[in-house]
Amino acid sequence: MKTFEQFAGGVKTVPAGTSWYLADLGEARGRQELFTRQAPQKLKVLREHALIESAVSSNRIEGVEVDRRRVKAVVLGKSFLQDRDEEEVRGYRLALDRIHAQGKRLSVTEKTLCDLHRLARGDIWDAGKYKSKDGDIIERYPNGRQRVRFKPVSAALTAECMAHLVSLWDQCLEKRWVHPLIALAAFNLDFLCIHPFRDGNGRVSRLLLLLQSYHLGFEAGRYISLERLIETNKDRYYETLETSSHGWHEGKHDPWPYVNYLLFILKSACREFVSRVGETKSPRGTKTEFVKAAVRSLESPFTLADLVNKCPHVSQDMVRNVLRNMQKDGDVECVGRGPAALWHRKGNTS
Repeated sequence: MKTFEQFAGGVKTVPAGTSWYLADLGEARGRQELFTRQAPQKLKVLREHALIESAVSSNRIEGVEVDRRRVKAVVLGKSFLQDRDEEEVRGYRLALDRIHAQGKRLSVTEKTLCDLHRLARGDIWDAGKYKSKDGDIIERYPNGRQRVRFKPVSAALTAECMAHLVSLWDQCLEKRWVHPLIALAAFNLDFLCIHPFRDGNGRVSRLLLLLQSYHLGFEAGRYISLERLIETNKDRYYETLETSSHGWHEGKHDPWPYVNYLLFILKSACREFVSRVGETKSPRGTKTEFVKAAVRSLESPFTLADLVNKCPHVSQDMVRNVLRNMQKDGDVECVGRGPAALWHRKGNTS
C-alpha cells in the first residue's frame, strides 16, 4: 500500500518510458476488439495453449515442475495426480478458469485473493489463509551463500495492510490518482511487498495481474500467457522488483522500474496476440507458429531440449519436424548430432 500512498499524495511527473508504454497499450486496446472478432476457432486454440503455458510457467518460476509428457493431462485432463507438484499445477489451472470465466465480474477483494490462493496452492493446510509467522525473502546462491532480499510486512500487520491495499485500489480507480494501468502495477508491487501468504505469493500476484487487466479492458492474457512472458524475462522481473521494493516500508521507494516492467509484459502480450492472430493461417498451423516463435525467443545456439521446454503443449516429435522444415528452408542450421546438437538461427526465422 506504500506505492498507493505515494500516488495519493500526488504524482508530479510520469517517466517518459512509462508514457510511451501507456500510449502503446491504449492503441493495442483499441485494436483488441477487432482481432477478437476474427476466426473464433483460431482463438479457441490460442486459449488452450495459453492455459497450459500459464499453469506451467507460473509454477516453474517457483521451482514447481511436472514431467512434460504429463503436462497436457495434468492441466487439461482429469487424470490421477501423481505428486504435490502436479496438484499445484492443476490448482493454478483451476484459478485461471475462475478468472477467465468471470473476468471483470470477479471483484478484487480480500476474499477473491484468498480464494485464488487456495485454488493455486491445491488446498494445502494453509491455502487461502494469511501467514501466521514472519519470514524474510531469502535469495540462495549455487555456492551456498544466501542473503535477505526483502523483509515483508509482519504477520501481525498483514490483515490490516491487505484490507488497506484493496481499499486504496478502489480509491485510486475512482479518484484517478494515476492511470489505471499504473495502478495495476502499483497493486502488484504492494502485494508482493506485503507478502501476505506463507507461500505462493508470486503465483497469486500473476493471477491478480490477469484479473486486474480484465478489469481494465485488456484481454490479451486470455490468449497469450502473461506467465510465460514473465518467465522468459525472469531476471528482469527479480531485478526490477528488488529495485522498486528498496525503501518501501518508509514510502521512499522508486516504483517506476517495476511499473515499467509490468507494462512491458502487457505490451508484449498485446503485440504477440496481434501477431499470432494475424499470422496463423488455420487452427492446424497454430502449433507450428508457436514453435517458430519459441525459436525466435531463444538465444542462439540452443538445443532441442531447450526448445521442447519452451513448448510444453507441443509434442517432441512435432518440435523436431518444425525444426527440420526450418532447416530445409534455411532458417536454422544444426551443428553436431544427437541430444547435444546445437541449433543456430540464420537470418529471418519468421
